[in-house]
Amino acid sequence: MSYDYDVVVIGGGPGGYVAAIKAAQAGKKTAIIEKESLGGTCLNVGCIPTKALVKTVNVYEEILRSADFAIEGIDLSKVTVSMEKLQKRKQGIVRQLTGGVNALLKGNKVTILSGTARFADAHTVQIKEQSVTAGYFIIATGSETLMPGFIAYEGDTRIITSTEALSLQEIPESMVIIGGGVIGIEFAYIYAHLGTKVTVVELMEQILPMVDEDISKLARKSLEKAGVVFHTGAKVKKIKDTNVIFEKNGTEEAVNAEMTLMAVGRVPYTGELNAKGIGIAFDKKAIRTDEHMRTSVENIFAIGDVNGTSMLAHTASHEGITAVENILGEPAVMSYDAIPSCIYIEPEIASIGLTQKQAEEKYENIKVGKFPMSANGKSLIEGETGGMIKVILDGDLNEILGVHMFCVHATDMIAEVSAAMNLEASAEEVLHAVHPHPTVSEAVMEAFMSAYDKAVHAM
Repeated sequence: MSYDYDVVVIGGGPGGYVAAIKAAQAGKKTAIIEKESLGGTCLNVGCIPTKALVKTVNVYEEILRSADFAIEGIDLSKVTVSMEKLQKRKQGIVRQLTGGVNALLKGNKVTILSGTARFADAHTVQIKEQSVTAGYFIIATGSETLMPGFIAYEGDTRIITSTEALSLQEIPESMVIIGGGVIGIEFAYIYAHLGTKVTVVELMEQILPMVDEDISKLARKSLEKAGVVFHTGAKVKKIKDTNVIFEKNGTEEAVNAEMTLMAVGRVPYTGELNAKGIGIAFDKKAIRTDEHMRTSVENIFAIGDVNGTSMLAHTASHEGITAVENILGEPAVMSYDAIPSCIYIEPEIASIGLTQKQAEEKYENIKVGKFPMSANGKSLIEGETGGMIKVILDGDLNEILGVHMFCVHATDMIAEVSAAMNLEASAEEVLHAVHPHPTVSEAVMEAFMSAYDKAVHAM
């Protein structure tokens, strides 16, 4: 049959636009459908704008701590953050990057279609009054904020999501954050350092439950030092006006704040797609895919948050490449064993692979190495010595099972471990790789040495 396009991608986020560009570069006639702004959640109301706020907070904190670095003459009482100017800077960054995505798509001869796609059948979607056909479809519709149904809402609740939290024109006096995961903790860091009285209410006993326990404890300690109050093991029952009512240890408690940020996570978004209507199988709200990113319908693939496997922008991009390779007839397989995860507070958190608890459940013999940043010269120079790097190894094969960092530059350094794990490098090969001095990266080598009780710069 003859179709309008070889490949049509639905959704212009970091998974969708990468997939569209790769398909076009391979010579496929390609279109991408986006109902709002190119770049998806990540570029518009997620990763990028959040990190723009984090950068301002970090600069602000450095100025407040300037005396520690021998700087004199600054009247700290006059140092403030202009939310108006911060928002303008954030929007400028977003516009430049989304404009860049638009230019990349056009430069690669990808047709950009504006509107909401709805499947009519496995080879046809409707966009308003227009029908578009394709040999293959790649669904990349992303996710939306989860608003939990078990919480009762009464009165003027003043609930915001991460989208609104990124666009506040004034710094709130107080904020309750429901959820101590990545989103909640990044916003806790941002607003606590801007002067907001922040309270985090988390259902689990540990904040950042996906992070290794040792790193989570250090992060909590750092945030508490900044004034964040935590209620863990607490289940929110009701939000009434500006009161968040929760149960903890069998007792009902309440916290009052100017606004409440709902940060319990995100859920796959399929909206008006009519995916179930054409026979695409789901696992709860996520589209089910195999290791090739193919759905239950042969010619349709699903990548990124919508398949619910690993809701990270860089995962979506790699899944997009995997889907395109399979469309081209190359049997590519998506592996999730060595995908780094980053949390942008200061110091930064970066993790890859298994936590110690997960490794102990899966392997009989593991080795654990830890290196404190207080023993790293560059961290001492940076004034950030409260963190650590932790490595977890298979005690029999010396395979790298997981690495967890809480230090400056962690989100950049984790790529070294990602490369090593993807190349199936042994722990010995990493610790014998020469790391430059003085750098924070030296601590990676020392942590691996520590797993063998041979660290040089720590007892």
